[in-house]
Amino acid sequence: MKDTFFAGSYGGNNQNIGEATRLECKICWYVYDPQAGDDYWQIPTGTPFSQLPDHWTCPNCDGAKSGFMILNGDADA
Repeated sequence: MKDTFFAGSYGGNNQNIGEATRLECKICWYVYDPQAGDDYWQIPTGTPFSQLPDHWTCPNCDGAKSGFMILNGDADA
């Protein structure tokens, strides 16, 4: 099966995002903000999306990390 992603999807490509890039779950619209971290997964504040563990999923709906969407204007943040 071929993996395809919507335009603006993270898709696992860390070159598309910066250290402060915020990303949004395409299923439930949860926003991962590096400045806030993630209490559910015990991710400390200041952790870029690119440094989240491979097993990390959306804390609200369990959506895959690769399915997160880059928020407009945040790609090079």
